[in-house]
Amino acid sequence: MLGAAATAPLLSACGSATASRVVRFWDMPWGPPAYSGLAERVTRGYRTADGARGASYQSVPWNNYYMTFATGIAAGKGPAISTGASFQAFLFEQQGAIHHADNVVEHLHAAGADDVFLPGVLDTMRTADGYVGIPWQLDMRVLWYNKRVLDETGTSVPTDWDSLLDAGRRLKKAGHYAYGTGAGAGNTAGTQMLIGLMLGNGGGLFDPDGNPDCVTNRNIEAMDFAQELVKEKIIDPACLGYSADNVLGQWKSGEVAMGIHDSGLPSRVGDTGDLLDVASPLTGPHGDKGALYYVNNLMMYKSSGTRPAATERFLRYYLQHLQTYWDEGLITALPVLKSIADSEALARDPRQVKIVREWQPISRTYAERGTARLAAVDGGSALYRFTQTILRGDTGPRQALTTLQKSIASIAL
Repeated sequence: MLGAAATAPLLSACGSATASRVVRFWDMPWGPPAYSGLAERVTRGYRTADGARGASYQSVPWNNYYMTFATGIAAGKGPAISTGASFQAFLFEQQGAIHHADNVVEHLHAAGADDVFLPGVLDTMRTADGYVGIPWQLDMRVLWYNKRVLDETGTSVPTDWDSLLDAGRRLKKAGHYAYGTGAGAGNTAGTQMLIGLMLGNGGGLFDPDGNPDCVTNRNIEAMDFAQELVKEKIIDPACLGYSADNVLGQWKSGEVAMGIHDSGLPSRVGDTGDLLDVASPLTGPHGDKGALYYVNNLMMYKSSGTRPAATERFLRYYLQHLQTYWDEGLITALPVLKSIADSEALARDPRQVKIVREWQPISRTYAERGTARLAAVDGGSALYRFTQTILRGDTGPRQALTTLQKSIASIAL
């Protein structure tokens, strides 16, 4: 998931448009073309107390999305509420453009819905000033493997770092790469794999207060392990130039037998997707388990063109209709609501159930405490350069992490 660019202009004063009776909902294309059609029907189904249509829908492409939002909000013609990149709300909060969702959270609590969300996901939205958004889906990174390739090579599914290394050596002898990834321009898979290893070893990029904290013994150990995978060619040496499509092609052909990918990998692979299964989270050398996920959220905005109370009512309505997307199979991300996680719609694919039960509880975002810096770091040049350095293997982890730490700390917002 891409984040907002650090070089994007800050919002100036909100526009002067008159508040609209209709709640403007901007949404990203989260699935096939039919997804946006369903989202528009759900949105247009919202009615105000007097029975009038209460919301409008606009699908926003990912290309240059941040400028689309920033320009619209500054002009008073932006959304009252939207989906978007995982850390987008933190950046707009710093610019004074976010209407906090505390009233919605309190309403859920008052309705006896304290137990609505999967563990931990709502807390990822909380800052010192309030909730910047309400979670609606999870974009998770988990370990997939090709069942047929592992069976044919007599390889056991790894359970920890040592057995991953053993499996990788066996698969390499049989002509397969055991840790598929890519780090070409615009492909964040390599970065997500490296951060997943840090989290799986009890490390991470930030301390609990949201301050950069890259140069730690656990991170160095995790990057040492990553470079060992590179050195033994368990990771494809050519991955530095691979696009997302290149990596998918390796999964389709069976050239890649294992790797970290999002929860929708089988549907992306297509015909051979049924050969894929999800492993349990690996245990790190100190007994830790951890993985990376993104908590995608619904965020509300301040503007003279919006009405906060009406927007909050629409948000509560929208939450009540989220299950429709999973019932109709138009989204591959995982739900945040327990009711959907326990539904027949999710039970149709036991792999998704396993991800929710085993991976979600041990997953974390980049930082326990959200900050605007997250939006600038995610998908930015600092992580790209760091990933290239580690996967090339020509610079040691301590030096690479020190450079990353300085780059993150220098980001001024």
